[in-house]
Amino acid sequence: MVNVRTTKLGIIGAGAVGTSLAYAALIRGAADQIGIYDLNPARAEAQVLDLAHGTPFAHRTRVAGGGDLDVIAASDVVVITAGASQQPGQTRLDLVTTNAEIIRALMPQLIKRAPEAVYIIVTNPVDVLTEVAADVAGLRRGQVIGSGTTLDSSRLRWLVAERAGVAPRDVHALILGEHGDSAFPLWSNATIGGSPIQDWVDETGAKIFDDDALADLANQAVLSAYSIIAGKGATNYAVGLACVRLVEAILRDEHMVTPVSTVLRDYEGVDGIALSVPCVLGAGGVQRVLRVAMDPGEHDAFQRSGEAMRAVLEEIGQL
Repeated sequence: MVNVRTTKLGIIGAGAVGTSLAYAALIRGAADQIGIYDLNPARAEAQVLDLAHGTPFAHRTRVAGGGDLDVIAASDVVVITAGASQQPGQTRLDLVTTNAEIIRALMPQLIKRAPEAVYIIVTNPVDVLTEVAADVAGLRRGQVIGSGTTLDSSRLRWLVAERAGVAPRDVHALILGEHGDSAFPLWSNATIGGSPIQDWVDETGAKIFDDDALADLANQAVLSAYSIIAGKGATNYAVGLACVRLVEAILRDEHMVTPVSTVLRDYEGVDGIALSVPCVLGAGGVQRVLRVAMDPGEHDAFQRSGEAMRAVLEEIGQL
């Protein structure tokens, strides 16, 4: 008899983001098992039951959950979405003190149950909490990452595609740095179908992406979460889809290149700070941190993002 290895995804938090991730993973068949933990057992159990009822129409995924952390034991990937949520008018950094304490208390308990797992931090402020989690965990480099600007980059790609009238998958554009207000687009490397974005013109030959257009797109991509939160209280569907792609890349060893938050070592002058840069993601987490060319303005923006994160880390005693 051949033993077939099964994959397991652990999710911490049965709120809007955690359950959107579970739903996306169920539909896409990302993992063979999904374990969902929440401080509120009744909520976790109800979410699991609701998801399980849909399994006849999806992939053969076993879903379990409740208020016992053992439900995530032996997970291959653990995604942490638990924490105080961002309220209308509140910045991601306003959440830092409360959520840093949650991460510090939670990580040792998770590692005890899933020591080989790759940990993906989604809770905001994600870069600060990635740094906190990596420090507490003491795991090898690349095993603790943050979802970072994967979603921000997806938002940017969609916005560019809408303006250019092309499919989002044909837009290659990244947002780097903090997952927050100091994030910035890497316009110097952005392309549509292999052509530099700033070369695109309309039918009359006029540039589609002039400086004003690029500034507007960047602003929309970075700040769009605030309008979503103001309208419905949370962002959850897109981040759920973005995170399930990270999970798939790890479980399937895809060697996918995407910007995730990881503690950097002498990257464009930033050292010991978690920020998003392009990384190769596969089995074991971040397999390689990629160096990317930046023009002087982008380099300065990256420095500012690092300084903003360093200030917060010093404030909470992390540095």
